[in-house]
Order: sequence, then C-alpha cells, then structure tokens
Amino acid sequence: MRVYVPLTLPGLAEAHKAGEIGPGPLIAYAVTPALREWYVSDDIEELEYAALNRAAAASLRSLAGDPGVPRRRVVVAVDVPDDAAVADPAAGLGSASLGEVRIATAMPLVKAASVHVDSEEAERDVAAAADALGAADHGDDDAQFIVDGAEDHELLWYGVQEIPGLVH
Repeated sequence: MRVYVPLTLPGLAEAHKAGEIGPGPLIAYAVTPALREWYVSDDIEELEYAALNRAAAASLRSLAGDPGVPRRRVVVAVDVPDDAAVADPAAGLGSASLGEVRIATAMPLVKAASVHVDSEEAERDVAAAADALGAADHGDDDAQFIVDGAEDHELLWYGVQEIPGLVH
C-alpha cells in the first residue's frame, strides 16, 4: 500500500539524516475505504492524488504550527505492507481525518517511492495559507480563500535520490 507522509523541509532533512521517517507512530494518508466512498471513484490514480492532497493539507498544518520553517509543503510517498497502515474505522466520512492512517513504526527512507514539494514560487501563497489556517478553521470565508490559494499549487515530484538537493 502506498501511504503519503506529511512533512516539512526540516522534517525531510531529519529523515534523510536518520535514513528513516519516524519515530512511530506516524500519521499518513492513503486510499482508505472511507476515502474511496467519499470520492466515489474507482480510478486508483485519482484516489491516490486525493490522498496526496490530504497529506499536503496536513503538511500545511505542520507549517502553521512552526513559523520558523520554510513555507513549502512536503509529502513523502512510501510503500508499506497493507497491514502496516491502520485506518480508524470510527472516523466518519467528511471528517478531517478522511484517508488518515497510522503507521506504528518508523519507515525506512529506502521504501520511499517519491517526494513531493512545493516550488519556491508557491512559498508566498503557502505562507499566507499557513497564517490564515486558524481563521479558516473557524469559518472565515476570506481565510479559507487564502488557504485554497495554496492548494492551487501542485506539488513538484522528486525522486528519492534528489532529497539531498532539497534539504541543503
């Protein structure tokens, strides 16, 4: 199963240095039964893209909680055994945890398939979105518009071998 792990650039640097993403337990996003039902799609690529976007939103939350880190969302796609990713069956459809899974242990970085990172051009919009996230959570439509502006930026795809260039 492919899972999408939300990180920040410093988190990616730590994972690169340690050779693993962790320690566990970790929250990641995947194509869960609830995600399938919510998106009403049988297209696996479309569903994986939805899981990637859920992880990007979680990365934005991490950025909002740590104003000192570079304002670029980071998601690492990792292949794990199916039984390693556990979804909470009590999480309802439409909840903030849609597609969320828990991984009990650290994940070796060699299991990563790819890394997805915002471009430098997205930093201004991502910074604004991180600043507006709290207000958007409380129903501010203008703030939600700003958060949605960050989501308009597609994350760039990088091979795992390109991580050193991303974190230095």
